[in-house]
Amino acid sequence: MPATGWANSRKNHTSRVVAVITRQPQRHSISKAPNLDHSMTTTTEEVWQDRSQIETVQLQRLQAMLRTIIPRNRFYTTKFEEADVSTDDIKTLDDLSQLPVTTKQELVDTQSEQPPYGANLSFPSTAYTRLHQTSGTTGRPMRWLDTAESWDWIMECWRQIYQLAGLKDYDRLFFPFSFGPFIGFWAAFEGASRLGNFVIAGGGMSTPIRLQAMIENEATVLCCTPTYALRMAEVAAEQGIDLRETSVRMLIVAGEPGGAIPATRARIEKAWDARVIDHWGMTEIASLGVESEDRPGGMYLLETEVIAEIVDPETLQPVPHGETGELLITNLGRVGSPLIRYRTRDLVRAGTAEDPAGRQLLWLEGGILGRSDDMVTIRGNNVFPSSIEAVLRELEEVAEFRIDVQTVREMHELCITVEPTPDAADRLESVQDAAAKALKQRLGFGCQVKGAEVGELPRFELKGRRFHRE
Repeated sequence: MPATGWANSRKNHTSRVVAVITRQPQRHSISKAPNLDHSMTTTTEEVWQDRSQIETVQLQRLQAMLRTIIPRNRFYTTKFEEADVSTDDIKTLDDLSQLPVTTKQELVDTQSEQPPYGANLSFPSTAYTRLHQTSGTTGRPMRWLDTAESWDWIMECWRQIYQLAGLKDYDRLFFPFSFGPFIGFWAAFEGASRLGNFVIAGGGMSTPIRLQAMIENEATVLCCTPTYALRMAEVAAEQGIDLRETSVRMLIVAGEPGGAIPATRARIEKAWDARVIDHWGMTEIASLGVESEDRPGGMYLLETEVIAEIVDPETLQPVPHGETGELLITNLGRVGSPLIRYRTRDLVRAGTAEDPAGRQLLWLEGGILGRSDDMVTIRGNNVFPSSIEAVLRELEEVAEFRIDVQTVREMHELCITVEPTPDAADRLESVQDAAAKALKQRLGFGCQVKGAEVGELPRFELKGRRFHRE
């Protein structure tokens, strides 16, 4: 089913220059770096070119945030008192390491002890205008409140994300997302709307209806999880729709590591004949990282809006530049419900090559590499679910999969279930054998591989839940 009208002419737009989005958010703009002594007209994009200016902005915003939240925010006031630290001692960015880290379990605990929102609030409840919650993928969902000012800051983050991704004035964005309490693409939807782009909500629709709405409205950009991009491609194939003939030129994906896994990325780009742009964020910290149109293979962090640290997951000490570590995040604009030195559990590696665009932002080579809390040890080998996905997505006859970690005689064992594509339904045994061989070759050890019938394994609209521990 081909795309029609004006949008189809945009399909093969391949400009390598990131378009500067000159329109500002309508309600509030923080695109100008705050309190720079030499100029009050320096834009965020100009600050990206100068490391000293980035760090000046970070320190000023950090100190301003700390002055605002202490002693108003009971969670951090108590936390710092118990750690016997004073925010008055934070004179440089290096001093940030004096403050204790924040964990997700602490946030869950404070919401359990002081329901429904916990103590991590800097203002009276009447100051908050939005409620979202986490997806609950790794446990009990957390509720998160935002003031109008914090939400405007999130909109500024999305302005920067869209600029780096290469969003154009003409782009029409489709969001195949439920629009429930999970924050998902709520912010992306409103952020694009504030920029003046045409946005299409795809909530409350089945996948076939979403495909129809996307095509009829000539969407050029799709925002979804990697899992759902593949699911839409699967349903399109069943219905005889060639996604390569639609107007979609770009998919902005997030919510799981698939956008950073070369094999998953390649499968999506092949099915859609469109560029995949990976971005990163969490409900509790907002969206703070994105791959740029002109530098694939990694992700920039929006360092005027965040302070990032890469540390050893065991010692919490900084790792040498270019080595893999866990990402700690201090967001600088969500003052109503801040997070300081938050343990994301995401594993990253700072890029060491010179930036071809001259940006001095932290660039994460390979994007999000995995999660420290997803790692399992199988016969002495450290294995991440993303490593298994990277192998299976290279096998064209594998449509879907499931990972089970079982304990046998006090040792972890891996069991993989693979589902073939409809074309390979009569070759299930050979698909199993190919998967077992590829996994052993890449992981360095053998594992049990079972087969499932076509359509047997679950499909997902948001984050895929393929990893299961016994």
